[in-house]
Amino acid sequence: MLSVVLLLLGLSGAILRPNGLPAWVAPSAAAVAALLFGTVADPVGVVRPLAAPIAFLLLAVPLAALLDRVGFFAAAAQAVGQGRHLILGLWVLGAIVTTVLNLDASVVLLTPLYVRIGRRCGLDPLALAFQPVLLSCLASSALPISNLTNLIAASARHLSATSFLVHLGPPSLAATVVGWFAYRRVLGPVAPSQLEAMKVDRRALVVGGAVIAAVLVGFVVGPRQGLPAWGVALAADVVLIALTRVVPVRDIPWGTALVAGSLGLLAGGASAPLHLGRLFAGSGNLDLLRITAVSAFGANLVNNLPALLVALPHTGAGVWALLAGVNIGPLVLITGTLAALLWQASLRRLGVEVSAARFASVGVRVLVPALAAATAVLLLLRPVVGG
Repeated sequence: MLSVVLLLLGLSGAILRPNGLPAWVAPSAAAVAALLFGTVADPVGVVRPLAAPIAFLLLAVPLAALLDRVGFFAAAAQAVGQGRHLILGLWVLGAIVTTVLNLDASVVLLTPLYVRIGRRCGLDPLALAFQPVLLSCLASSALPISNLTNLIAASARHLSATSFLVHLGPPSLAATVVGWFAYRRVLGPVAPSQLEAMKVDRRALVVGGAVIAAVLVGFVVGPRQGLPAWGVALAADVVLIALTRVVPVRDIPWGTALVAGSLGLLAGGASAPLHLGRLFAGSGNLDLLRITAVSAFGANLVNNLPALLVALPHTGAGVWALLAGVNIGPLVLITGTLAALLWQASLRRLGVEVSAARFASVGVRVLVPALAAATAVLLLLRPVVGG
């Protein structure tokens, strides 16, 4: 059980960060120990499926940062914030950015923007800031690139973007729509009756929109032509670097990549002795309900990335239920996703505090109806799409 202990030590170190150490230190040290003690039978085989997803992560966050430098996100927020439907417009914007550009990039870039909008409009900044972190779970299942968990599963099971759209697109949409109504009921932000008219930077909208449209087409069509998701992101980065004349080295999330790779290695060693086959086996409706519930609970308990990595080798036909659970489920504990930890750190830098109890209170009241809606749609679709 040394492999399980090392996984827990690496995970707790990444979350608690003793003595202010960077989040990657403890997982990396635990991964090195796992290699030295030989707790991972085939480390190369374990790490290989993580290579492409981590490469995409390293390129996608700079892509979003370059779009921000172009002014796309500010212009888009101004465009949706000109009328009475400011709150809904920001929700839709957050859902689109999360789905198309990855949840980590969405949280890092939209959280400061939404806080600024809240302060400018006389709204509760925290109420608006909750949108990116809620959507990082609700809207991150429809495409392989939306979530690191999706990329890992797609790489391990050879799942296409079309398969994700067919199997998880409707459940993700259901979670996002139901989550919107739950969010309004829980936090109740009301758009001010009068908003200061602001000039929208149309050039930023056109340039950013064209890049995003091209990227989305590349994500869907590229794999069929042998172009992986990270290759599409790299091409978009090159175009935007040429336009902005800025190389976003500081925006490359090396630490997050180290955390993901280390936890992946540790989870690969821990999955064998846990004997989880019965929990994630089966393909009937009751089996899929169990898989979704167990994976959501596990994602909250130990973070969604190791939860997926531990469960994936034991999951057969229920892979879509597993992804729904680990993607939508970790909204109760703030340690459930790396994105939520990034969100909390962003808020702290902006002078906005949120306690773990506050996060759990909001998260559980949004999570329960959203996950129930997504699971219901997932089950109803089975006779139509199969799987």
